[in-house]
Amino acid sequence: MAGLVPAIHVFLVAKAWMPATSAGMTNERLRSDVEWLNTILQGILLGGLYAMFAAGLSLIFGVMRLVNIAHGDLIVLAAYVALVATETLGIGPLTSLLIVVPVMAAIGYALQRALLNRTLGDDLLPPLLVTFGLSVIIQNGLLELFTADSVKLNAGAVETASVSLGGGLAVGVLPVIQFVLAIAVIWGLQWLFYRTALGRAFRATSDDPAVAQLMGLNNAHVFALAMALSLAIVAVAGVLLAVRANFDPSIGPARLIFGFEAVIIGGLGSMWGTLVGGIIIGVAQTIGAQLDPGWNLLAGHIAFLIVLAIRPQGLFPKVN
Repeated sequence: MAGLVPAIHVFLVAKAWMPATSAGMTNERLRSDVEWLNTILQGILLGGLYAMFAAGLSLIFGVMRLVNIAHGDLIVLAAYVALVATETLGIGPLTSLLIVVPVMAAIGYALQRALLNRTLGDDLLPPLLVTFGLSVIIQNGLLELFTADSVKLNAGAVETASVSLGGGLAVGVLPVIQFVLAIAVIWGLQWLFYRTALGRAFRATSDDPAVAQLMGLNNAHVFALAMALSLAIVAVAGVLLAVRANFDPSIGPARLIFGFEAVIIGGLGSMWGTLVGGIIIGVAQTIGAQLDPGWNLLAGHIAFLIVLAIRPQGLFPKVN
């Protein structure tokens, strides 16, 4: 009996402790699940921004088979145009889109008519070389005008505002705006391509420029309109980038890489594919950062390589 009493005491203590431990483990597991769900959700929203980077690239390649190496630097240029507009006129970053979009569209039209149309042909090398030179010029010009110091646009309360989804999940208002804008832009491009005369002109010149020219289309003008539309999208992407994070003249090439990866994952010429590609990269980056902060960018590149290895043509290709 003397040995039985301590044994009973241990049993009762263990019985009292086990439910509390089980409840603690359940709560910990629940918190971990919510954390991972939140990570994936943030990655999806980040993918909207990457889709904006990629949409202009996909449009230009789909219409005129032009690979624009200066695309990332044009995004940064749009961010600086927004910076000048907000500081000069005292308007908010989102309002500055009313100025930045037409300015960048005009730059795109002039750039295509004056320079890039002369490089188009069967050889892909001349456009690559010219746009690479343009990238260097834009970077150095921005360095001279704005220095290498990083800056950021202040969008006010919308930057920190969030919406609770319940269960411990919450999303920022600004990332949601970015994602909704990405969907709206891509839907608008799809509608324009398949429901308007301009879209038919884009598709005709893309399929056979020579026949389109014989049918009365001015290919040089159509290509310039395509570049203007591409840089209008770049303007939106640049403003969203400037509101989301600090930027400086040297970050263009990294934005170009994200855009290229989203285009290739989604499939060349596929607008909705760019959104899927952007989401895949965004989710991979946020999951990588959750595992280890140093894996943030690396995880996105690994996801790109995995998709490329499994399906080299992309998920939804429309251009071979």
